[in-house]
Amino acid sequence: MEPARKGFSAAAAPGGPGDLFDASTDAAAVISEHGVVVGWTRGAAALLGYAAPDVMGARAAGLLAMPGDPVRLAGVVERCRGGHGWSGQIAVRHRDGRRLDIQLRVSASFPMGDTECFLVSARDERQRWTMGQTVLDGFLTRSPVGMAVMDTELRYVWLNDTLERFGGVPRDERLGRRLSELLPGLQAEALESLMRKVLATGLPVTDYEYVGWSWADPHRPHAYSTSFFPLVDADGTATGVCYLVQDVTERWTARQLLTMVNEAGTSIGTTLDVLRTAQELADFAVPRFADFVIVDLLEAVLSTEGHGTWLTDAGPAPARPAMRRAALRSVRDGCPEAVAQVGDRVDFLPPPHDGSLLTEGEPLLIPVLDPSDELWLTREPLRTERIREFGLHSLIAVPMRARNTVLGLTTFARSLNPVSFATDDVLLARELVARAAVCVDNARRYTREHTAALTLQRSLLPPAVTGGTALEVASSYLPADPSDGVGGDWFDVIPLSGARVGLVVGDVVGHGITAAASMGRLRTAVQTLAAMEMPPDELLAHLDDLVLLLSDEETAAGTTARSTFIGATCVYAVYDPVSRRCTMARAGHPPPVVVAPDGHVRFADIPAGPPLGLGGMAFEATEIELAENTVFGLYTNGLIEGRDRDVERGMARLGEVLAHGGKDLDSLCTSAVRQLLTVPQPDDIALLLTRTHALGADRVASWDVPPDPASVGILRAQATRQVEAWGLGELAITTELVVSELVTNAIRYATPPIRLRLLRDGRLTCEVADSSSTAPRLRHARITDEGGRGLFLVAQLTQRWGARYSGDGKVIWAEQEIP
Repeated sequence: MEPARKGFSAAAAPGGPGDLFDASTDAAAVISEHGVVVGWTRGAAALLGYAAPDVMGARAAGLLAMPGDPVRLAGVVERCRGGHGWSGQIAVRHRDGRRLDIQLRVSASFPMGDTECFLVSARDERQRWTMGQTVLDGFLTRSPVGMAVMDTELRYVWLNDTLERFGGVPRDERLGRRLSELLPGLQAEALESLMRKVLATGLPVTDYEYVGWSWADPHRPHAYSTSFFPLVDADGTATGVCYLVQDVTERWTARQLLTMVNEAGTSIGTTLDVLRTAQELADFAVPRFADFVIVDLLEAVLSTEGHGTWLTDAGPAPARPAMRRAALRSVRDGCPEAVAQVGDRVDFLPPPHDGSLLTEGEPLLIPVLDPSDELWLTREPLRTERIREFGLHSLIAVPMRARNTVLGLTTFARSLNPVSFATDDVLLARELVARAAVCVDNARRYTREHTAALTLQRSLLPPAVTGGTALEVASSYLPADPSDGVGGDWFDVIPLSGARVGLVVGDVVGHGITAAASMGRLRTAVQTLAAMEMPPDELLAHLDDLVLLLSDEETAAGTTARSTFIGATCVYAVYDPVSRRCTMARAGHPPPVVVAPDGHVRFADIPAGPPLGLGGMAFEATEIELAENTVFGLYTNGLIEGRDRDVERGMARLGEVLAHGGKDLDSLCTSAVRQLLTVPQPDDIALLLTRTHALGADRVASWDVPPDPASVGILRAQATRQVEAWGLGELAITTELVVSELVTNAIRYATPPIRLRLLRDGRLTCEVADSSSTAPRLRHARITDEGGRGLFLVAQLTQRWGARYSGDGKVIWAEQEIP
């Protein structure tokens, strides 16, 4: 140690605080083997009150206060003669008669001249033992806390072994030099600034933490906690700074790991997208934890069909499981270390492991990657080449599992970071992957459920709506929750006979997949009833009965789906392009909007009717005439209610938007929804816009049918000529047969007046109307029957056929596809 400078003396003055470390004040005596006092110190005289002449040559037993103590001392003498010391409490008598309990220490015997002697030292029990300088030096030198003393110029005066080990710089090279000259990597400038502050203010600084690199361990950062306090002399002048250093790397690492895990919780899983979640894991880990990260997921996890994931208890896994690269990230641009890109099929498992690593394996730590390893060279030659090329030297592979489901494998590697992965890093990697695995599994489950819901929704709504030649059609559908994509609103455009078109819009109570399923059942029912050529009021009456039946079934089953049927609303309209008449009825639904070609807006005056499912109440139909190029719109209440719940005001806004729209119907539909829904809507919305067209006289031909069988041939010839005039000569023969059969049946079985009509729009339609309400019946005639084959032939020759009824009778019709 360097000689003590001013203010750093090795021992304090007697009687002062330094007595604690000064053995010169001990009460000591030398006793011969015969129990005679042969040496007596000032400390002994001060303790017992006897001067040296008073006890020298006397027997030491005379100083004892207890008669039994000589016996006890005989055993002590034997022990000390055996080369052992002894210490313990004993009672002695002061010169003034007082009894003193003292702590006595007896050394092993030693020769003094020709006599065997013992060194006895003692201190009053009420006083503290003194500490020798050697003891103090040992304590300071071997303390687990690094210690140093700096002078006012911040040069090393003294340091212990622990601090020498922390820095890796020998003591001889430190003494007399400053910290900034020796260890710049330990934030020396900042530490010296703190020491100057302590010298200037006289106030200590405690628990200052910093991170740096040590020469003793240059490959791993260390964290230190330091405290500084001034050293002052008797007059209060600062003579230096003492600082204490403790290596708190483990505590700092644990805190860093906890912080990183908390940050991961906010950075990973921000979306319900499997690939995005996997990429968030890779992005988070690079570069703060690893230099290269890949996330490989099982193909079943990325599939939207079925559930096909592995279960951890489902038996042995394939040796080389089929996975897809879901994410990768590197500190190098372009991830040159990767042998596969996102989306590529991979089957990487660190040798010699197989698929069991994914199902039941623990995180795998390879502290040192050896590119010359025979297993790697054999099983992963390309990856081994990349390991060697980019210096990948350490690896952690963590199976990704969540909720008893195997998801894939995440691999972390280091190259530019020279520190190899350690056990603590495995714990962090496990935690990061575990959090990401839960998020990936959530995203996987959501994606599949969402896909199923969207599939159901698409199967329930018409994929494309068209009004043929009678109507231009545009539609818009928005669920209340865009992320679900599923709602209870619905619409449909249904082609009917005679070039007519059925339009329907409905609203089922609620949202989500349950409401969508209920909506699908109602939509199917409307299509079925419309195919039966029912007028709008009758169709709603049958639909109302069906809702009551479905609600009763749900109630009997004990489900909660009843609310999705009761209170459903609907509006149904049928447009005839020949007469330009539109017949409509509604069940508790907002009325259709009608925008004339001149821009005049009105809402059809239709009796509101009760919502579906109430039962016992009638529905009324209304018929209006629509000029050609009239915009006719059906919608749900979500479009007009808004957040102010003012329906009339919403209807007025809808009318204003449609009145000032352009000619393009799709643009008008999109614009209307955008202008009316300025904020997220609380309800599903559906808007069905149509622009009407009339079927001109050049596309319609009709004839009165005399009730005479001889007229059949005449009508057949007229129909054939008309079809050929329309340029449909390929359909002439079929049309001739259809007209012949339908007219013949009408003359034979129906009631006059009878009328034949041909319509040419998207199809060629043949209609025969009469005043009878008798339903036609398709029969399969026997070989010996002379008749009964008419409607059977019509059904075979045409695309479809049917009958519809009105107050004046019925119409039998048959349609042919135009080539």
